[in-house]
Amino acid sequence: MSEDHKEALSIGRNQGRIVRSYLEGLEATRPKRGRKRTKATVAKRIEAIEAEIGRAKALRKLELIQERIDLLDELENFDRTVDIEALESAFVDVGKAYAERRGISYAAFRELGIEAGVLKRAGISRAEHK
Repeated sequence: MSEDHKEALSIGRNQGRIVRSYLEGLEATRPKRGRKRTKATVAKRIEAIEAEIGRAKALRKLELIQERIDLLDELENFDRTVDIEALESAFVDVGKAYAERRGISYAAFRELGIEAGVLKRAGISRAEHK
């Protein structure tokens, strides 16, 4: 494999990592439906699960254990913040090259929730990438 090919692969992996991080950041910061959960409400639900597990039948116990695992993970990550501005800035730098290389359209990015202004700053227009 030539050095040029290795470098192109490295650039592609880096662009993919940046785009993926931005999309995951958007997903993580997107408002959720329903009542907003707090540490207290999550902890209260964990307590309720602990009380119910002892008397639950096998299948229900399995579901409760999984819910408890998910809630403990949520509680652990509760205070983590996503620097969406930094992720967006990195996306703007590589978005157009990534879209061209992978054949990703403006419409596909918009459907995922990327704002039109971000795509414009990245150089991705409706006219291109159809």
